[in-house]
Amino acid sequence: MPTPTLQEQFGQIDIYFFDQLLKGRIQPGMRVLDAGCGSGRNLVYLLREQYEVFAADLDASEVDAVRRMAREFAPSLPDSNFRVEAVEQMTFDEACADVVVCNTVLHFARDDAHFKAMLDGLWRVLKPGGLLFCRLGSSIGMEGRIERIEGRRYKSPDGSVRYLVDEAFLRAHTERLGGKLADTIKTTVMPELRAMTTWVVRKND
Repeated sequence: MPTPTLQEQFGQIDIYFFDQLLKGRIQPGMRVLDAGCGSGRNLVYLLREQYEVFAADLDASEVDAVRRMAREFAPSLPDSNFRVEAVEQMTFDEACADVVVCNTVLHFARDDAHFKAMLDGLWRVLKPGGLLFCRLGSSIGMEGRIERIEGRRYKSPDGSVRYLVDEAFLRAHTERLGGKLADTIKTTVMPELRAMTTWVVRKND
């Protein structure tokens, strides 16, 4: 059989999530839960390599797409691993995952209470010692370019209205959760569009 191309092996994986793989923080045998999975862009490699994968999303059609992909690459995984659920209302068991991924989801929070509920939902399913990977919209580097709507909801230059965080806010939630930063908080700034921040937290044992 021909060697799979990088595209076939990894799909449209987020490069910052790929960085966690390169750092060896996500190893075969680990349980990985993608909260707000979309069509499964970050799951292609994990399914191909027979990781135990779980996922949730509010969009039933996206969850169906992930189930189809799982049937192709990891047919031993039950459909029940993939659920139509909100991040803050996931029904997976407490402390069931070694790694929890939440990619471009948290910035859809309606307000502070909704953000906290989503984050607490992610933390609940993460095992002690586990890794939480989040990528979300932020105000870092965009001061003066965003328009405050209400609370932490801002309009960015690309026209999107999102709940935006900053470094102090993420550090405060890291402390509230009793976790510790696994990486320096990193932000990609696209001045005419938006800023996206990568936040990686280790749950204390």
